[in-house]
Amino acid sequence: MVSRDRRIAAVARTVRLVPALLASVLTLAGCGGGVHGTPGGSGVRDPYFPKAGNGGYDVAHYALRLTYAPDAHHLTGTATVTARATQDLSAFNLDFEGLEVERVTVGGETARWNRAGQELTVRPHADIDRDDTFHVTVRYSGAPETVTDPDGSREGWLRTADGALALGEPTGSMTWFPGNHHPSDKAAYDLTVSVPQGLRAVSNGELRSERTARGRTTYRWHTGEPMASYLATLAIGRFDISRSRTPDGLPVYTAVDPAEAAASRPVLGRIPEVLRWAEKRFGPYPFSSTGAIVDRAADLGYALETQNRPVFPGAPDLTLLVHELAHQWYGDSVSPKSWRDMWLNEGFATYAEWMWEEDHGGKSAQETFDLLYSGDSSDSGDSSDTEETEEAAESVWAFPPADPPSAARISEAPVYWRGAMVLQKVRQVVGDEKFWRILKGWAAAYRHGNADTADFTAYVEKQAPGEDFEGIWEDWLYGEGEPERP
Repeated sequence: MVSRDRRIAAVARTVRLVPALLASVLTLAGCGGGVHGTPGGSGVRDPYFPKAGNGGYDVAHYALRLTYAPDAHHLTGTATVTARATQDLSAFNLDFEGLEVERVTVGGETARWNRAGQELTVRPHADIDRDDTFHVTVRYSGAPETVTDPDGSREGWLRTADGALALGEPTGSMTWFPGNHHPSDKAAYDLTVSVPQGLRAVSNGELRSERTARGRTTYRWHTGEPMASYLATLAIGRFDISRSRTPDGLPVYTAVDPAEAAASRPVLGRIPEVLRWAEKRFGPYPFSSTGAIVDRAADLGYALETQNRPVFPGAPDLTLLVHELAHQWYGDSVSPKSWRDMWLNEGFATYAEWMWEEDHGGKSAQETFDLLYSGDSSDSGDSSDTEETEEAAESVWAFPPADPPSAARISEAPVYWRGAMVLQKVRQVVGDEKFWRILKGWAAAYRHGNADTADFTAYVEKQAPGEDFEGIWEDWLYGEGEPERP
């Protein structure tokens, strides 16, 4: 009797399992024979920052909602990242450093997650199919960190005398919002930030609204054109705000620390003039607004080409303004594929300085080239310019601009000055008329995209098919030491 009951029970269990087993088989058949997603890569193998960025998806949009209390140095945030899967995903990573993660959802459903260093690994409730768009939301809070670059400079979330300044080159943006923090993945941004009443919050793009209630002011900023995360900025503090338009109607928004206002006014007033000149040399301005953020030098220490609105450490001089605005074309619109391609940012912006001087009654670009090559800056005029040129001339041959030896050296003189010398060598070969076309065409061909050195050399060769550039690439771009000069 007992044995029969057991057999009956076993049969009953089998009968109950058949529908479930059948459903499982059908589900697997519908999924392509049991093919499951795999985790996206934790990094994109950048030669200098291998953990920066992540594989398996491409970000389209960041929606960031932040609340900051400067006195307590406390940031509360919700980041919603909209992305497209580039493979079947069972898990994916976000770059995020420091702040405490409270909750993660994917498609509105709670997701499992864990952290290891700068990697936030997210495991969604169900696999994400290739080419599907998905939304991941991360809630977080805490004291945002300041990090030190390999070259010794400070980035991330910088506390200032009256607030904070967020800067991201090369990887500091991961200290205040999670994301795919490599320049090869650009996206649009919407940033909403709440700060104590009396302080301002200034970011990239255009200010959509400003509202004060219950002792706090909320600012909403929108950046519609693609932006690499290292170019995102947020300045919180007391600023004098100026709004105007260029003669062509482009909005100009400047935010200046009151202590720097008087000294900054004459130079910032020339933004429309510099842009008008730059458009003649580089082509149409690539963004929907322009401007600047000027904070106190003691709180910052360096300028950065943050998109739409470069940041300056104290009142800038005209040469620095030209450099950072030139980056809006070269670095911000045409962004590097990897940090090895930094010279495509800095060599071009440095050459813009040379062109500005040449076009405005100063040394020609060739004369600047000659001074750097000879190491003799005795005829450079201004004493500060002389000192800077001599310093660059001593170190310009330290390594090839297209192949810095380490992450600590991607912002050294060869990247800037020898990078600009490469452009002057191209100009010598092709002549002025074709060279100006190459500068404009390069900015147009990769507008709002990414490029590397191989893209640039191929582009130049295509534009001047009858010329020989092999010596320039071998000796000036990739060669060790000082090239022989014909």
